[in-house]
Amino acid sequence: MMMPEQAPPVDWEQLHRRLEKARALSDRSLVPSPEDKQRLLKKRAKMLARVVARPPDAASFFQIAVFTLSGVSYAAELACIRDVFPLKELTPIPCTPPFIAGMVNVRGQILPVIDLEQFFDLPRHTEAGFKEMIILHAGDTELGLLADSIIGVRSIPIAAIQPSLATAPDRQAGYIKGVTPEPLIIIDPVKILADPRLIVNEEVD
Repeated sequence: MMMPEQAPPVDWEQLHRRLEKARALSDRSLVPSPEDKQRLLKKRAKMLARVVARPPDAASFFQIAVFTLSGVSYAAELACIRDVFPLKELTPIPCTPPFIAGMVNVRGQILPVIDLEQFFDLPRHTEAGFKEMIILHAGDTELGLLADSIIGVRSIPIAAIQPSLATAPDRQAGYIKGVTPEPLIIIDPVKILADPRLIVNEEVD
């Protein structure tokens, strides 16, 4: 009977040497060469030097709605505008100042409507009738504002708003937040709504 051939004994020392050699070769392959190091350092320096674009800060911009009166561009802060729609029917109000153009019924709510040019004591440069109306609000107070046309909504940098011109009429200057280079006159709805002239106490006989 033949005995099975025995496997040769394992040379553990030689096996350990081979493993150490393979590990050394593997570690060496992971170490970048001097040329690779230079390329990596240059790439990293370029990335660090890159200026990261910052997202626009909403607090540094002003949301406005732009409208026109007699060819002049005006604007009001969007937060003070409740609605904008075509002017359809305007009912005169007796015994009121000239700048109060009348009143309108807006979804069951009766609102006074003012003519901004009359409010500012400015001459009317065209005989064409008003076509649009803007509903301004501040707190619990609301009123309509007449306009020739509504241009749309814009976002402008607060830094672009300059103080009102020194040549602006006194009546107008107190209700202007500022002007932009276009030029665009930005009104202050809060001050307009707080004007005591809007309170009419005259009685009708």
